[in-house]
Parts: sequence; structure tokens; C-alpha cells
Amino acid sequence: MGNERLKMMIMAALFAAIMGVGAQIIIPIPPVPFTAQTLALALAATILGKRYGTLAAALYVLLGAIGVPVFAGMKSGLGILLGPTGGYILSYIPVAFIIGWISEKGGFRTSAVVTANIIGALVILLIGTAWLKFMGNLSWTGAFAGGMLPFIILDCIKAVFAAVLGVLVRNRLASARLLPAGI
Repeated sequence: MGNERLKMMIMAALFAAIMGVGAQIIIPIPPVPFTAQTLALALAATILGKRYGTLAAALYVLLGAIGVPVFAGMKSGLGILLGPTGGYILSYIPVAFIIGWISEKGGFRTSAVVTANIIGALVILLIGTAWLKFMGNLSWTGAFAGGMLPFIILDCIKAVFAAVLGVLVRNRLASARLLPAGI
């Protein structure tokens, strides 16, 4: 049992690193850049489930908070988390749990995982936009126009892609006995 837990913790750490790499794949759209880190987050939650997917997200946020440059543009620190775009990053922890929980409840079937990932993408946008409004001292219209509207379609496409790819990878890992039973 201990080896399975250690294996999953290592996989969570690996996905935290993958999120950091994904954050560096940037399409600059002010005030919030479009990155691949949400794709990595969705893959982590889809493949690892709610417990270890959430651990991966929390580790990613913690690494960035303590100064490891894992946020978009090789940035880090509490200033990023408490700044106007910090809500998007902070939302990753509950979103990983939501995606993992819905996916687990749906038996990791593709339809359930697609639903989970689209809900997760929308929750990130909602939390991030609300945070952007208050921390960026913007109107609701300004926050919506800059922090949500440009991302809805692309984030939903990323969510569907992550769901399909995540289920495929998860099934392969399970058939190779690289994922423990019960997650």
C-alpha cells in the first residue's frame, strides 16, 4: 500500500511540474495570458482523480507561492497570487477536486470526464474573473470582457481535449497497472 501511495505522490509532483511547463506556453492576451497550464491541470485531475489531482494543483500553487518560477512568464511569489490574475491560479485547487470528483463519480467514462472538465474550465473563469474585478479594481463589464470572454471557447476546447486525452492516458496507465485500483 505504501508503494502505491508513494507512486501517486510522485505522479502528483510530476503533474505539478507539467503545470509549470504548461504555464510557459503563452499566448499573450492582456490582462490574463492564455496558457497551457489549465490543460495540464485538467489532465492531472482526470488521470489522478480528486485526491492526487488536487495534491498536484496544491503543490503547483505552493511552489509558485514560495518563489519557484512556475507561473506564466517564469513568475512566482505571493504578489502574483494576490494580484489581479491570482484568482485563476488559486482556483486550480478546488477545480482539480471538482474535476476529479465528478470524473470518479462517473466512473471515468468519457462523457462524465468531458462534463467535469467543462465545468472545471468555467469555474476557473468565474473565480478568476471575480478576483480580477475586485483585485484589479475593474467593473464587472471590464473584468468579463478581459478575463472571461476571450477564453470561454478556447478553454472549453482545451477541456474537451484534456478529457479525451486524459481518459485515454488513464486507461493505458490502469491497464499497465501504473495506477492503483480505487482512484
